[in-house]
Amino acid sequence: MSDNPPADAKETPAQKSRRQRLKEGYFNLLMRRWGRMSVRGWLELGAFLLTLLILYNIFFIRRELIEYRPKHTFAIADPAFFGSAHAIADPVPIGGNKITLLHNGVGIFPPMLEAIRAAKKTINFEAFIFHSDKVGGPFLDAFAEMAQKGVEVRILLDGIGSGLGLKNEELDVLKKAGCKVAYYHPARGLRVDRINRRTHRRVLVVDGKMGFTGGAGFSEEWQGNADAPDHWREVHGQLEGPIVAKLQTAFQQHWMDATEELLSGPAHFPFLPPVGPLMAQVTTSRAFTTAPLPVIQAVAIAAAEKTIYITNPYCTPTDDFVHLLAEATKRGVDVKLIIPGKHNDQPATKSAGSQSYGKLLEAGVEIYEYRPTMIHSKTMVIDGHFSLFGTSNLDPRSSQINEEIDVSVYDVNFGAAMDRIFLDDLKLSKPYTMEDFESRSLKDRFLEWVMIPIRSQL
Repeated sequence: MSDNPPADAKETPAQKSRRQRLKEGYFNLLMRRWGRMSVRGWLELGAFLLTLLILYNIFFIRRELIEYRPKHTFAIADPAFFGSAHAIADPVPIGGNKITLLHNGVGIFPPMLEAIRAAKKTINFEAFIFHSDKVGGPFLDAFAEMAQKGVEVRILLDGIGSGLGLKNEELDVLKKAGCKVAYYHPARGLRVDRINRRTHRRVLVVDGKMGFTGGAGFSEEWQGNADAPDHWREVHGQLEGPIVAKLQTAFQQHWMDATEELLSGPAHFPFLPPVGPLMAQVTTSRAFTTAPLPVIQAVAIAAAEKTIYITNPYCTPTDDFVHLLAEATKRGVDVKLIIPGKHNDQPATKSAGSQSYGKLLEAGVEIYEYRPTMIHSKTMVIDGHFSLFGTSNLDPRSSQINEEIDVSVYDVNFGAAMDRIFLDDLKLSKPYTMEDFESRSLKDRFLEWVMIPIRSQL
C-alpha cells in the first residue's frame, strides 16, 4: 500500500470547489441560480430575450438577394430577353392587354372610384397606406355603398401602413355595411416573425375584369395634380385584359394568408378576352423566396443599348445595380435617374443612398432632383421598349423584405409613352452634380454614416 496521500487530500478548498462545479455541470449551476432569481429578474430576462428575437426578425429574416452582374450578350429586342429577365418570376408574357397610365391624385382616384361604383359582383382592394381623410374618405363611402347593394367587398390593409391613419369607427362602418376587412400581418399580432414583413402592394380588382396598381397611397399627400409641395407626383396604372387575373392572384395570395378564404369562380376569375396589343407580366415578391425584381432589372440594364430612364423616390442602390449602370454608360447608353429634391418625406433613405450617388456620377450616370414636390413615381423604361412600374423602390426593403407588386410591359408604343413621361418630369428637375455631391455638409456626411447599420431597413 502506498504511503502517498490520496489526491483529494492535496486539494485546496478552492480547487475542491472548482472540481465540484465541474462535476455538477454548469447547466445545473445555472438552473440553481435562475431558481433564486426574483420576479423582476425573470421579467428583465424575458424582455431581453424578446428584444433579441425581434431584432433577429427585423435584420435577418428577408428574401435571398442574388449577386448578379450579367454581361451585355443580347439586346432588349432579342427573343431571349423577356424570358431571361423573368426567369425566376414568370417568364411567359401575357398578351392582349390595355394599360392606361394615370397621373397624380386628380387622374388616379376618379377612375378608381368610378370602377368601384360600377361593380356588379366583387371588389378586392389591398393597400399599404389608407387613411381616414379627404382621399381615403370617398373610398370608404364607395366601399360601404357597394356592399349595401350586395357587391362582395374585400379590403386588405397593412397593419403598420394603415394602422394609425385609419379610424376604428370607419372600419366598424365598413363591416356593418357588409364589407370584409382584414389586416395583413397585424401590428398587434403575436407573430414577431411577421412584424417587419409588410405588404407594400396597391391592388384594386373589380369583377375580376379591371385592375389598378402603382405607387399611389390613399392619403392626402396624393391629392391634387402635383401642383403644390404637399401634392405628390405619382404614376399609377389601369389594367384591362388577361393580365388582370395576375392582379387578382396577387390579392388572393395575401387575402388567403390573412383570412384563410380562397377566392374562385367567375366573379373573381372570369374569362378575359384580349382587349389591346400589350404584352405584359406581373411580378410579385413574397417572403422566403429569391428576390425576383432585382434580377429583372439586372437583365434589362445589361441588355440596354440606347437609354435607361429611372424614376424612384427611395433610391439606395446596391453595388450590383451601380456596377450595371456604370457598365451601361461605358457602352454609350444614356442613363438618367430622377430622385426627390428638397421635397423628400424620407431624407434618411437619401442619406443611406448618397454614397452610391457619387459612384454613379463618376460612372457618367446623370442624376436629377425633382423640384415642384415630392416625386413618388416608381418607373423604369429601357430603350423605349421595356417598361416597369409598380410599388417597388430601389432600396433593400423593397427588394428583400416588403411584399411588392410590379408590372412589366414589353411594347415600343407603351415604352415611347413612358419615355415622354420621364422627359416631361426631367424638365421640372435640376441636375445633381459631382460638385453637389462633394459639397455635402458635415451634417449630411454624419447622417450617411449613421444610416449604415440600418441601411437594410430603409
